[in-house]
Order: sequence, then C-alpha cells, then structure tokens
Amino acid sequence: MNKKLKLGLIAATVAIAVLAVVFLQQEKHGADGGHNEAGHSEEREHKEHKDHKEGESQGAGETQAHGHNEKEAHGGHAENAAKGAHGGALLSDGDNAIEVLLEEDKDGARLSVYPMHDGKPLAPQAGRLTATLTRPLQAPQQVAFEVGKDAYRSSGFIDEPHLFDIRFELSADGKTSTFSFSREEGKIELSAEQIKGAGIAIKTAAAASLNSNLQLPGEIRLNEDRTAHIVPQVAGVVESVQANLGQMVKKGQLLAVINSGAVSDLRSEYQNARKRLALAQSGYAREKKLWEEKISAEQDYLQASQARHEAEIAVSNAQHKLRALGAGGAGGAADNAASLSRYEVRAPFDGLVVEKHMSIGEPVKEGANLFVVSDLSSVWAEIVVTPKDMNAVKVGEQAVVKATAFESAAHGKISYVGALLGEQTRSAKAHVVLPNPGNVWRPGLFVNVEVITDQREAAVSVAAEAIQTVDGKSIVFVEIPGGFMAQEVATGRSDGKLIEIRDGLKAGTRYAAAGSFAIKAELGKGSAEHSH
Repeated sequence: MNKKLKLGLIAATVAIAVLAVVFLQQEKHGADGGHNEAGHSEEREHKEHKDHKEGESQGAGETQAHGHNEKEAHGGHAENAAKGAHGGALLSDGDNAIEVLLEEDKDGARLSVYPMHDGKPLAPQAGRLTATLTRPLQAPQQVAFEVGKDAYRSSGFIDEPHLFDIRFELSADGKTSTFSFSREEGKIELSAEQIKGAGIAIKTAAAASLNSNLQLPGEIRLNEDRTAHIVPQVAGVVESVQANLGQMVKKGQLLAVINSGAVSDLRSEYQNARKRLALAQSGYAREKKLWEEKISAEQDYLQASQARHEAEIAVSNAQHKLRALGAGGAGGAADNAASLSRYEVRAPFDGLVVEKHMSIGEPVKEGANLFVVSDLSSVWAEIVVTPKDMNAVKVGEQAVVKATAFESAAHGKISYVGALLGEQTRSAKAHVVLPNPGNVWRPGLFVNVEVITDQREAAVSVAAEAIQTVDGKSIVFVEIPGGFMAQEVATGRSDGKLIEIRDGLKAGTRYAAAGSFAIKAELGKGSAEHSH
C-alpha cells in the first residue's frame, strides 16, 4: 500500500469518528432536553396544584370565618358573583362598591359592609349607609349600623332563617349608590308536582275556638235511673216464663207467672169481704125501708148502717193489700184455686231483659231478683276521677266520649260527680249521660272521656300536624313563591286538632299542614349538604 492510500484511509476514519461523536452528542442533547422539559412540566403542574390547593384552603378558611356563602348578590349567584378582599360578596354601582359579609358567631349573625370608591377602601366616616331588609310575608325593616374603622357593622343580630333581600344605599361625595343583596338560606324549593306527590296539604292560619281537654278512661254502664230489678213481693213457684234473656219488652208486658199461696189467701179474703159487703148492703136497704115506714126501730136501721160501713172497710183493706203486692184484683174470671193464686210479673217500662234468674217450676222467695230490665235508649259513661282532677270535673261540664275499639264519638254532659272518695281507690266516680240510638254504646265498652275544662278564642291557629321541631324549636313551614320556608313560632294551647300560635305567624298565612314532615326531610337534606 502506497503512502497516498494510507493517508486517504486515515482521513476517512477520522471523518467517520468525528461524525459519530457529533451524532452522539446531538442524541444526548435531545434526550437531556426532553428530560428537562418533562421535569419542568411536572414542576409547573405540581406548583399549580399546590397553588390551587392553597387557594381552596384559603377560600374555605374565609368561608368559615365569615359565615355562610351568599347565594345571590346583586342579581347573580354566589358561584359567579365577584368576591371582595374579605371573602364577601362584592357589589358595584358605577365607581362605588361595597363588600357584604354575614358573619356568624355563637351569639348570632351580623352584617359587615366594607365601602369602596374607585376600587379603593372608603372610610365609613366619609359616607352614610342605610339598608332595608325584606323577608317573605313580612313587612320591611330598617337595619341600623355602627360605624367602625373600616366597615359598617349592624347594631343588632340578623334573625334566622337567613332568607331575605336587602337594599343598601350608600351616600358619599354627594352621590347615592344602590345595591341589592339576597340570601335564600332555609328555602325549600318544591314544584307543584312535588307538593302533590308528597301529599302536602296547604291550609290557611285563622282564628279558632280552642278547648282545654282533660282525658279520663271510662266504661259504658247501664243507666241506673232507667234500670229496674224486678222482684216478687210474695213467695211461690214459677208457673210460666214469657220473657227471655236479651228480649225487648214493652211497658206492662207479662214476663212470668208465679203460683203463690199468699196471694190466694189475700184474694180469698178479698172475695169474702165483698160477699159480706153485699149482705150488709142488702140488710141496710131493708132496715132503712122498714125504718122509713115506721115498722122497725131506728136502732135496727143504725146497726145495719154500721155493718155496711164495716164491710166496705174490709173490702177496701183486702183490695189495698192485693194492690200493694201487685196482685191486682181477684184473679181471673174463673173462681178457682189456680186463678186465685196467680201472681203476674210485668215489665215496668220499655226496655231490654239484661238479666234473668228463674225457670219454670222453680220456687222463689219473697224479694228474689227475677229479672233486670234496662232502657238502653240512654247509657252512662262512667269515669274515675282522682283528687287532682276533682276541680276540673264538675256537674254540667261538656264532655266527648270516644270508643277505644272503633271510631265513634258522642257528646254529653257530666250529670254526676261523687262527693266521697273510695277507701280503696282514693278516687270518686262520675258519669256522663249519653243518648244511645241504635244501641251503639254497649255496656262494658271501654271509652275515653274528654272533659272540656276551658274554652277560649285563639287569634291565630294552625293544624296540630303542621308543627314540626327543628333544632329544638317549633317550626311551621309557610308557603312562599317557589316553595316553603321554616318559620319559628311560639305555640299555646291545643285541643288535639288545632294549636294556638301566640307569636311568629299571622292570620291568613298559608302553610303546610298534612305532609309537612316531607318538607322537614327536604330541609334536613339541605342542611346536610351545606355542612358537607
């Protein structure tokens, strides 16, 4: 190989080596550049993420410090409304602006308003701020402010629910600016379809007569003033029985016949007395005629008159004895022993045979309880009154009797209150006389007796089912455009159906009665989401 060829090979080898080095450096540079670019990208993303998290934390801190976020401000939603330096709603009107915060603490919520001009803080002393707060269904009210170092602060607390519109007017440098601020905290939005689907009934608060009731347990009893225990006044043997247990009988209807020797003796005595009277009357008539004709002596006439008079007395006595026993006259038409001994037991009035204690052929004693007949057209609702209720339960008080076994009620008056307390029960008995058409109130039925102890007029009342309890407060859900709001009320007396509203609601206000618990459930959901 000559010298020129060797030099050419060496030059080619060096050129290739140089090209290889350049290529490798370019590859390395490209890889390093890509790595650095990725690294810078990751660093930028990490920084942005960190800044974003810090922003969220700062925003959350401001929300917690200044209370609830404003849902609406100056016609816009809180999510889209501008925020001020203090985290409140920023409202603008030309060169002037205000930042509004509703700050809450353990005592309540107050409004803080920071005035600004041309984007810079304005000293509160340099202007004058007025505000009118309007709540649904209520008259507008003025909000008074105290002038602070850098803000106006409401003198009093802003009552819940925070559902209102506020119109601010800021006067500064001879110019008055107007701002609108709204809150809808506590509003439950429901459509007409949702209201119908939940079974919510809308009623109107109105005046009503409310009764104070005292409820006592009771039992239906026979009206003892219209209940008769039928007993015979003579002893004998039951000959026949015409009435059965549970049978309706009429006044004077024959219930049973008793064969009585005592009645036979009295009837025999009565018949003998009548015969002696007939003879005495005949002798008297004869002696009178003879005396008048001067045939017999006056003494005979007077003796005959005396005998007639004694016979009349004997007949009258025998008749009175029979009537006193309820045996009537001299028995049947046939003058025999069976007729003379017949003693009839009859119903004293229309009623139901509730007891029967006899059978044919059974001997009965004088005064034995044969039948119990009761007029069930009226009954007693008997109640037991303890000493603490004695002053409330009085004769003449109105009462409502309700069955415990079925839906039925009747009105009556207390007709009796016992003056003495039982030795064992230490309580007194009282009863209400109830009409009993159709025999609805059967003796032995358990009932509840509501005694109306007082009756007063309530200026405002609502259905008892409308009252709900939220955070230990009595709430009525009143109807507002687009839904309902929770209105705290002060309640008074109740009769079980209506309840008096002493404060918090006006007559004529529409509210949710039946189904109000569904609105309470929606309110609970909103509170849970807000807390979350």
